[in-house]
Amino acid sequence: MDNIIIKNLEVYCNHGVYREENVLGQKFLVSAKLSLNTRKAGIADALDVSVDYASVCKFINDYMKSHTFKLLEAVAEHLTLAMFAHFEMLHGITLEIKKPWAPIGLPIDYVSVEINREWHTAYVALGSNLGDKLSYLENAVASIKNDVNCKLLKISDFIITAPYGPVEQDDFLNGCLKLETLYTPNELLAFLQRLEEAANRSHEIHWGPRTLDLDILLYDDLIMNSDDLVIPHPEMHKRDFVLRPLSQIAPYAVHPLYNVRIKDMLDDED
Repeated sequence: MDNIIIKNLEVYCNHGVYREENVLGQKFLVSAKLSLNTRKAGIADALDVSVDYASVCKFINDYMKSHTFKLLEAVAEHLTLAMFAHFEMLHGITLEIKKPWAPIGLPIDYVSVEINREWHTAYVALGSNLGDKLSYLENAVASIKNDVNCKLLKISDFIITAPYGPVEQDDFLNGCLKLETLYTPNELLAFLQRLEEAANRSHEIHWGPRTLDLDILLYDDLIMNSDDLVIPHPEMHKRDFVLRPLSQIAPYAVHPLYNVRIKDMLDDED
């Protein structure tokens, strides 16, 4: 990935814990590393296929002047999110905000906060077998699409599948989607659980009927195993109702544990 570098853009604005900082304002220095693919712009010598760093500087200046936060951490987090929303070509941002006039009562060059954020690719399975199944799935897709931390890239057809597990219940409507997200894996899990709760999802019966089931299948090439979350999903390679819709949108995605393509996993199931 290529980078555009902005160093020590000076912005006078009103951020800080103390009231005087919010009223009187002070100087901040902003540096940014903008990660994107600049190859097309370099070959064509065309600005419209890159990110205009002058526009980025103006955006940073205007945003920091029109918002007020107590913490540098909050300035950096909210500014970065706004930059991603405004400059769609950006894949990653490393942002440092320096505070040369920090009111600490001691000689110092500056204090700063630096954060790094980037888009991650994730695949999510959707399922429902209670009530208006299609509406539950469509509402979940719309909520994901409308979240500023997510970009919905692809969605499979919804397929009717037999229930999995020992509990007698209605058939499922299942699908998969591909998204890019700024959420960490645990943040994405929490977001999906909120959508399940909004659909009145019950977790009382394991493998039981549910209005909405949202599972993270893959997250980049990440392999993680915690008490709350396992990635890749531990059962995905055994489940036809996951592999079929996933193969429709990502046949050549590779399972990072088994190093096998999704389409080949589905062929093995058949």
